Amino acid sequence: MYQYLLYQVQAGVCTITLNRPEVYNALSPALIQEITQAFEQAKGDESIRVVVLTGAGDKAFSSGADLKKGLDGSTSLGESLRKNYNPMILAIRNLPKPVICRLNGIAAGAGCSLALACDMIIASKTAKMSQIFISIGLIVDAGSSFFLPKLVGSQKAFELCSTGRVVEAQECLSLGLVNSVVAEEDLDTAVAKMATQYANAPTLAIGLLKKVLNQSYHSSLEEMLELEAIHQDIAGKTHDFGEGVMAFLQKRKPQFKGF
Repeated sequence: MYQYLLYQVQAGVCTITLNRPEVYNALSPALIQEITQAFEQAKGDESIRVVVLTGAGDKAFSSGADLKKGLDGSTSLGESLRKNYNPMILAIRNLPKPVICRLNGIAAGAGCSLALACDMIIASKTAKMSQIFISIGLIVDAGSSFFLPKLVGSQKAFELCSTGRVVEAQECLSLGLVNSVVAEEDLDTAVAKMATQYANAPTLAIGLLKKVLNQSYHSSLEEMLELEAIHQDIAGKTHDFGEGVMAFLQKRKPQFKGF
């Protein structure tokens, strides 16, 4: 079904792997469209409780835009963003399920934006991030202007974007760009552990939580209080809420179904 990525589902975990290792998983228009399609497919599959996004090979998550295939002059850069990149980022952010980035190498340019669009990032010690756009005279795109200031503050975001410098894994951790850093040989185990945790979590409630947190970026306290009330009503009518309360009263581990 997919030519440029791998799509696998096992035990409630969907793993989407960018599969262009020969070009460091550079984002061609075709790959971008496949990523969007893959997330839409995961959204419609009720058996999927969590998505893991990663890159093939051990050198790169994604090196960013494929300049050989993405700048042919047939469309403007703005139109390319509207047609390809923006729908991809929105498909990830609007997915009502958790998304874990398995950061296995360099994430540069739009590849960095792609990683930051995920809900959690588990990085290997050899992983790196770079807002490299400025090196070819461009501004950041694919959502980095939205994600970065909220993660690191406006001054640090300006520094990272205006210099395009490479940020090593440990600095990424200290800045809050990633959730954890593990040894390269432990990356799969760490990601699998987190994915399993989410695969057994109350998925519908997590989807509602994700929606509310996304809304908080541009809402007042009063608006957020009302949004919490609306979505708590929805969560309170789920199977998982009843199971969670019952498990608490019975002093046992809850068996969530995801609905």
